[in-house]
Amino acid sequence: MKKIMTGNEAIARGAYEAGCTVAAAYPGTPSTEILENIALYKDIYAEWAPNEKVAVEVAAGASIAGARALSAMKHVGLNVAADPLFTMAYEGVNGGFVIVTADDPGMHSSQNEQDNRLYAPHAKVAMLEPSDSQECKDFIKEAFDISERFDTVVLFRITTRIAHSKSIVELGERKEVKVKEYKKDVKKYVMIPAHAREKHVEVEERLKRLQEYSNTTHLNRIEWGDTKIGIITSGISYQYAKEVFKDKASYLKLGFTYPLPDRLIREFASKVEKLYIIEENEPYIETFVKSLGIDCIGKELIPICGELNPDIIRKALLKDSKKEIYKIDVKIPNRPPVLCPGCPHRGIFYAMSKYKDIIATGDIGCYTLGMMPPLNVTDTVIDMGAGFSAAIGFEKAFKMANKKGKIFGIVGDSTFFHSGITGLIDAVYNKSNVVLVVLDNSITAMTGHQENPGTGRTLKGDISPVIDIKEIVKACGVKEENIRVVDPYKLDETEKAVKDAYNSEETFVIITKRECALLKDVIKKRAGRYVRVNHEKCRKCKLCLKVGCPAVFVKDDNLVINKDMCNGCTLCLQVCPFNAIEKVGEWND
Repeated sequence: MKKIMTGNEAIARGAYEAGCTVAAAYPGTPSTEILENIALYKDIYAEWAPNEKVAVEVAAGASIAGARALSAMKHVGLNVAADPLFTMAYEGVNGGFVIVTADDPGMHSSQNEQDNRLYAPHAKVAMLEPSDSQECKDFIKEAFDISERFDTVVLFRITTRIAHSKSIVELGERKEVKVKEYKKDVKKYVMIPAHAREKHVEVEERLKRLQEYSNTTHLNRIEWGDTKIGIITSGISYQYAKEVFKDKASYLKLGFTYPLPDRLIREFASKVEKLYIIEENEPYIETFVKSLGIDCIGKELIPICGELNPDIIRKALLKDSKKEIYKIDVKIPNRPPVLCPGCPHRGIFYAMSKYKDIIATGDIGCYTLGMMPPLNVTDTVIDMGAGFSAAIGFEKAFKMANKKGKIFGIVGDSTFFHSGITGLIDAVYNKSNVVLVVLDNSITAMTGHQENPGTGRTLKGDISPVIDIKEIVKACGVKEENIRVVDPYKLDETEKAVKDAYNSEETFVIITKRECALLKDVIKKRAGRYVRVNHEKCRKCKLCLKVGCPAVFVKDDNLVINKDMCNGCTLCLQVCPFNAIEKVGEWND
């Protein structure tokens, strides 16, 4: 049976066919759909973990217990999970253990462009790179076998184009792999220094065996064509190179990319006249090839920044930029990112925007867009959890320098569970006079509406306890009188909470609670209701524009609200001083 699948779907299918038993992840584009699809297979236990570190530790525990286990995350998520990765590289496995890292060249939805291929030599673990959906499925099965054969974690590296592109996949049957017997072995699984010193020696010996395997495995293959040009490549870059050079070049396609195959590379390089290394981002393959004393052309022509595509390669290596590209005679308007109409985060940002000396340390999520005009609230975004932690640093620095300004730190509900709690504890413990804001929209919104510990459902759809954010805040030591839980659609109470927080001299927490406007149940509930401008009352003061809703705009010198975009949050209605905005439709709340 054949099926058209994305790379992420194919990875999930491969895990199923390989006999995977446990899978854990934290959602992050472009990796999110891997676990969403694994969860559809009843034979695999699948969960959303609070963060990537926990996900890898869950999978590591399952592996040690004897089960085949998988963890998946976007590239920056592996930074969070690096601690258990490096230790498990020493401990090895019982059941096969695969970690999927989904890199994001071009930074379509990420704060950096790191190349996680470099994690494999750093952690000293095996690495595979598929180049299409069929290989995604097949290579995952190989990865589990390699993991158990060589007693190693396997890093499975994909990129955005591999994750989201579709191609034909031939499906197979599930291989029933029993959970292996667990035998207590403290020298293998308890990484105290004395054991780690012995394990490091074993790791180095294992790398020698892995390199021998790299030279002989079918995952690395030579495709002979015209030998005037030789190309060494991997992943999606292989597809681009084939599209540009076709049979006018020979290819060394690398699927097993750590350790790299030294003998195979030498053999290939010796039989071609000119050698190109085509790879996205870092000169990972190129550096290794040059370390072998082999002349090659790589990053002096191929850009290190951004995604590659056939046109970039064609222009860089063939000096050919004449390819006909279909063009349309339409000027596409600039469309900057913006909070959705009815986004519950808008109310708190609007209330904060009235204070010109507030500094807001933001975080990773939809609420990053609080930086956009006209709200202009967010000052910094570093990583998940830094919305709280960076706020503490700001407050301490300002205090030491006798500078004025109130510091607000902002995270979302999923981010709070991911890595915000420790920042909260730090603020309380170190008596930081900051305002910490949790924007609870009852879902992990930016990555596509995944469940989290505060939603009451698991990845599999089972009902679970709702972890109460306010109770956690209280348990961390924030005084009851310094906590406000508000509905951000109710502007008066939101503004009062911001005012109380602004005037506080202790750690203060605001929790905004209102569901994401794009949740299906919310859309259904609000169907048919919207607000409109009564032009007889409107004085064109344009105060309604200051809430930054894309549904509100000026047309022909009149204020207009697009009824198809509006879902009735009523913020614009609440800020209008002339009662010129009125409700339309049925309002049941």
